[in-house]
Amino acid sequence: MGIFGIFNSKKKESLDQGLAKTKESVFTKISRAIVGKTKVDEDVLDNLEEILISADVGVDTTLKIIERIEKRVAADKYMGTSELNSVLKEEIASLLEENNSNDVSDFDLPNSKDPYVIMVVGVNGVGKTTTIGKLAYQFKQAGKKVVLGAADTFRAAAIDQLQIWADRVQVPLVKQGMGADPASVAYDTLSSAVSQGADVVIIDTAGRLHNKINLMNELSKIKTVMKKVVPDAPHEVLLILDGSTGQNAFEQAKQFTKATEVTALALTKLDGTAKGGVVIGISDQFKIPVKYIGIGEKMDDLQIFNRRAFVDSLFS
Repeated sequence: MGIFGIFNSKKKESLDQGLAKTKESVFTKISRAIVGKTKVDEDVLDNLEEILISADVGVDTTLKIIERIEKRVAADKYMGTSELNSVLKEEIASLLEENNSNDVSDFDLPNSKDPYVIMVVGVNGVGKTTTIGKLAYQFKQAGKKVVLGAADTFRAAAIDQLQIWADRVQVPLVKQGMGADPASVAYDTLSSAVSQGADVVIIDTAGRLHNKINLMNELSKIKTVMKKVVPDAPHEVLLILDGSTGQNAFEQAKQFTKATEVTALALTKLDGTAKGGVVIGISDQFKIPVKYIGIGEKMDDLQIFNRRAFVDSLFS
């Protein structure tokens, strides 16, 4: 087995471990729901609906999945309960495919003379700083020159935490004091990254939602100022959501997508929860690709989201 085979099997192993709680919860319940049943009938589908909703797939997405299975049951006239898992797997995979049309396979970037700029948004406590640190590590491992920007100047702790990660990963951090203008920090970060010939810039932003208008204005200002240095920045607006909060993650996605144009999602803390179904629901409801998933504490436990690997792991 070559180096890539070893790496892929390691990734698969950590994905399986990261989704263990969701798997156990969902499939134990499905097994119970079909005990003594030989065919998929209305009762089985009602139970399945309940199970998917309890795994935080979300009501609308669950109804979509059930509807697809009902169509197949109607077309086949008879579907045995032994087939339910594989049919469910197929329908979830095709649903994710519709919304995640561009699976990326690695921590790679488009070719450009300018640095690739990622603006990170999300409320405090969702694992934003940790995700930025792990992203920086993964890009550095992929041979990229990384610069971080501490534009969450609302909390001193945010700047300090980011500094700890920058030191750990050994990448430069551009920062000013607490209360500094976030747009000014973003401008300095991009200027510094350009002069250093950096490949990727990751900008942290304040994670408060108490006043959406302020948040909207602040993010717009950061974007405008960054364009003065790199005309098409930011190339990506990455929203970090805590997968373990289930429905709360849906609410945050709703608020942030109203406040700014989110282009990609990262779902963290999936290893500590049975609510891994939230990945399916959020991908379906917001039509924004899930790009990264956090499945553990280690540096390389931030994985690129691969819908096929995710569904295979969930149903293995």
